Amino acid sequence: MSDAASLVPIHSKITCPIEEKPMLVQSLLFAELSSASYYDEVHAERIVEHMGFEGFQYYDRDGAQAYMYWNDTDCVVACRGTEPNEWNDIKADANAVAVVTETFGRVHKGFNQEVDDLWPILENALVENKKTLWFTGHSLGGAMATICAGRCYLSEIESMPKALFTYGSPRVGDKQFVNFVELDHTRWVNNNDIVTRVPPAWMGYRHGGTEKYLNCNGKFRDLSGVLRRADRWRGFLRGLLSFKVDHFSDHSIDRYVEYILGAVQEAGDLQEVDDTLGKLPEGESPASDGEAVTAKQ
Repeated sequence: MSDAASLVPIHSKITCPIEEKPMLVQSLLFAELSSASYYDEVHAERIVEHMGFEGFQYYDRDGAQAYMYWNDTDCVVACRGTEPNEWNDIKADANAVAVVTETFGRVHKGFNQEVDDLWPILENALVENKKTLWFTGHSLGGAMATICAGRCYLSEIESMPKALFTYGSPRVGDKQFVNFVELDHTRWVNNNDIVTRVPPAWMGYRHGGTEKYLNCNGKFRDLSGVLRRADRWRGFLRGLLSFKVDHFSDHSIDRYVEYILGAVQEAGDLQEVDDTLGKLPEGESPASDGEAVTAKQ
């Protein structure tokens, strides 16, 4: 393993309660925590310690996985996204049948089953939590985080989620589900990210939260209607010229981190981040089985 390969950019540093940070700085932090959830425990620990978290716990139940990170003021649950070598994850993504959820309305059966596996141990871990609670995740992890955050409202957990941040998340449930709780949900979409367009709306699935859109140049912009469609076409054609399928490359969590960092810089909030490289432990690839890093792409 080369020295370059043992380095990972870690920009977020916690110097105050997360709720005191600007929205874009919060978004960068949670994007990096969602990225860290793909790593094994050794590397994830080094990453979050560099950020300023004092403790963490890894949870795994039948292939459904999440990390919990905490410090004096905050507790963050980051659900892990799809891993191509995990059969349970592939089944979860493919199973688009809607089922009645524990909250209200109907949700994607595959996503709900993943949460069914994981939620009992997460709920038990959160019962005594007194810190400000946050949920985050990328891809399948974003869908799982959305369902978990909703389940908090029907559980014995006293600390309700302060907010939910998702990246490249698919649609999770129907209109009744996404309107069940008034949760502060920041939902990031990168240009042509194909995962954000499934399951299809004609099956009754809807997005929740407030969308934050990254255009074909990786810039944070408020685009809708004709301007959005034109921007997506520009991204698609640019991808073809680079021999890439834009719809898939735009799903990378690394892209989300890179572009949101750019938005932080553009907003003039550089003092809020640590623009340095954090050194990971020497040795094996920063993933437990050599494949989890690939899953981020």
